[in-house]
Amino acid sequence: MPNARLALDPSFVVAPVSRRTFGTFVEHLGRCVYGGIHDPGHPTADADGFRGDVIDFVRELGISTVRYPGGNFVSGYRWEDGIGPVADRPVRKDLAWHSTEPNLVGVDEFMRWAKKAGVEPMMAVNLGTRGVQEAIDLLDYTNGAGGSFHSDLRKKNGSADPYDIKMWCLGNEMDGPWQIGHKTAREYGRLASETARAMRLIDNDLTLVACGSSGADMPTFGTWEREVLEETYDEVDLISMHAYYWEKDGDLASFLAAGVEMDHFIDDVVASVDHVRAAQKKTKRINISFDEWNVWYLDGEASKNPTDWPVAPVLLEDQYNVADAVVVGGLLISLLKHSDRVASASLAQLVNVIAPIMTETGGRSWKQTTFHPFAQASSFARGDVLRVELQSPVHETAKYGAVPALDAVATHDPETGDVSVFAINRSLTEELTVDVDTRAFGGVRLVQATTLHDADPYKSVTVDTADSVAPVANDKTSWDGSVLSVVLPPLSWNVVRLAKQ
Repeated sequence: MPNARLALDPSFVVAPVSRRTFGTFVEHLGRCVYGGIHDPGHPTADADGFRGDVIDFVRELGISTVRYPGGNFVSGYRWEDGIGPVADRPVRKDLAWHSTEPNLVGVDEFMRWAKKAGVEPMMAVNLGTRGVQEAIDLLDYTNGAGGSFHSDLRKKNGSADPYDIKMWCLGNEMDGPWQIGHKTAREYGRLASETARAMRLIDNDLTLVACGSSGADMPTFGTWEREVLEETYDEVDLISMHAYYWEKDGDLASFLAAGVEMDHFIDDVVASVDHVRAAQKKTKRINISFDEWNVWYLDGEASKNPTDWPVAPVLLEDQYNVADAVVVGGLLISLLKHSDRVASASLAQLVNVIAPIMTETGGRSWKQTTFHPFAQASSFARGDVLRVELQSPVHETAKYGAVPALDAVATHDPETGDVSVFAINRSLTEELTVDVDTRAFGGVRLVQATTLHDADPYKSVTVDTADSVAPVANDKTSWDGSVLSVVLPPLSWNVVRLAKQ
């Protein structure tokens, strides 16, 4: 059995754990909103039409932020369509997803849902077909105290208190030719800079996110970041990253190493950002909002747009398996390892659409396999992220060459002494014994070791079998008081929790 070793030390701090790492994304796409979070005919629906069973899952998932309303959808969205009496709201064609938007849910409804779910909103503004004026009108509507047209309109529509939204995305994927209102880096950078300056005149206490490249494979990647930040550096706080991963051509070994690609992508964006910082002789540091990431089978049948403009079509409803869950765990490890530069992240998306939560419209709901690593990381990552000293046998891949079979990160809460280790075994066939050296923490004890694994890496779940893939206790552990040995099954996601004696 191959052996690996992890050395932990509370002085190896990367950065404090950012709760905003555990964000998600709700877009007006497919059944994410209608039939997902909003389903007035459902037995658990409240007076606003929001599903109680979904809110319960959201709380269990441990979400911090929710990005809304898009995504590609926002680049053609008129936010005014979604306010006021529902009966008076216009029905529009959504060009992004070739669907019909009934505008039954808008900013006021979303904010009520966010409050009920206990999540922080992350609002996106349309810089595709719209611009500065519409953005500041929306900001005044959401955050204005009163005495102006839009803040008073919010009060008239039933929300007396400002929403006080602090996180704002300045458009979405504006480098993408598929995007409505697609722009060059200079065109977008100027518009984003003007919008940011105007928004700060209303509320200077905002966190503003500029659009980075839509992916590392974009032909303008790197150049886009530089040119956008040359225009916006003083006005924004974060730059976005988007990345999706899926198994290509049956290459499961490379798919399991997707975190390697995410690591490289983050490092490259940091290099591009810091180049502008150095060239402009700035002291301010721009960090990253990784506000779209997930496993998404982009080339699959589920991702093909409808042709007949339906309302809330079944779209992007990927069914996730064990391997997908392990990869999601690996991507969470990558995000945590980069907590010094990744300030926030959003798993895309929350319900039904490439999502950890699935529902039947009007019926049952269940957890996909990918629900579990996210929920565990959100629940147990506390205090500081620690850099781990890792020794591991290699995992051979066609795409990345030899990479470590073990990938891991740890967190340590200085106040309680709790330590959590998150790890994946990328090997397709081999168990891996991991020796965790904890001597630097003094006396600690094992609280729990769990693993998510199945002999069939392609096993997925349905509403009737949802409990068949979930973390279970790992009893293959031994402990000598300073080194904890844990056996990780092949192709598995694992969590080890330690506490003070």
